[in-house]
Amino acid sequence: MQEGSKYPGGRSGSVQDDLRHQIAGVLTDRAEVITADTVAIFPYSGAQQLEPEFCQRIGRLLTQLLGLAVRDGGLDPRGGVITDLQNEVTARSLPVGRLFTFAYLTERTALDELALNDTIGATSEPWPLAAQLVRRASFDLLAAYAERTELEPGQSTIIDKLTTLHTRPLLEAVLAKELERAGRFGLALSFILFDVDRLSAINQEHGYGVGDKILERLGILIRQYFRSHDWVARYSEDSIAVLLSRTDPANASELAERVRASVADRLGFTDHHSERNVPVTLSAAVINLAAAVGDIIDPQRLMADAEAAVERAKQNGRNRVERVDGYSGTLRAAAAPPT
Repeated sequence: MQEGSKYPGGRSGSVQDDLRHQIAGVLTDRAEVITADTVAIFPYSGAQQLEPEFCQRIGRLLTQLLGLAVRDGGLDPRGGVITDLQNEVTARSLPVGRLFTFAYLTERTALDELALNDTIGATSEPWPLAAQLVRRASFDLLAAYAERTELEPGQSTIIDKLTTLHTRPLLEAVLAKELERAGRFGLALSFILFDVDRLSAINQEHGYGVGDKILERLGILIRQYFRSHDWVARYSEDSIAVLLSRTDPANASELAERVRASVADRLGFTDHHSERNVPVTLSAAVINLAAAVGDIIDPQRLMADAEAAVERAKQNGRNRVERVDGYSGTLRAAAAPPT
């Protein structure tokens, strides 16, 4: 792995830094095995038929990027390997959902391979941290790929042109994988849905150009409140969604409230025909989920429940945040039948 990163992995000589290099070394040594095992599973993950040679190339790139992300604590979206991956995906028109499935399967296969290692494997003391570093590296890989696509024109399936946020298809692909990961490892996440109050009425009264300007400014404003690795996307014509992993529920709710208050304070405008001040407000929902190992979370149900919570916020007066803690939209995995 020759490619470097602009993101340092920690203090030189630190225990975590040493562990990162150990993991990266195992991933490099076992890259062909990890790729072969992942490719053996991948064709069954979707309806689209893909050539074995193409799957092998994608698998090798994903394994290499996973090792780089572990070693360096992040990935440069302008790096050569990310560019190679994008070129392969673009040439084959691989849907982003399939790519993210491939990346998640690579993470799982890599963890299974690392678990067998005598030094940092599943029975060793460093294993919990090692597994955490690999899972975070998988997330960093997807984030770097999404950021890389922003550098290219015509990426309409990735970036919404008006808000410059991610698109809903990308959000749905990420959400499905993050919920699957949450149920596999028992992780927490929060899903926030913001909806502009009365945007249709604003468009009808003041023109669609005004509504577009509000959404453009909203995209810029919302992005300031969230971390670079949070997923912020245009959800529908007048709504924006945010997916946060490993976030305290109180913190997610506080962020949603701060965004709501900031929009109410800053996004209103003056109708120059009537000199009337026109307020712009948001209704929002925050769903905080703490999955247990074995939980199965349906992403479509979670999104529908978020939409229902936003509707409750509107019915209760608008310009407010509806908070749902201890989300119960999960199914516990069925126990194996007695033998």
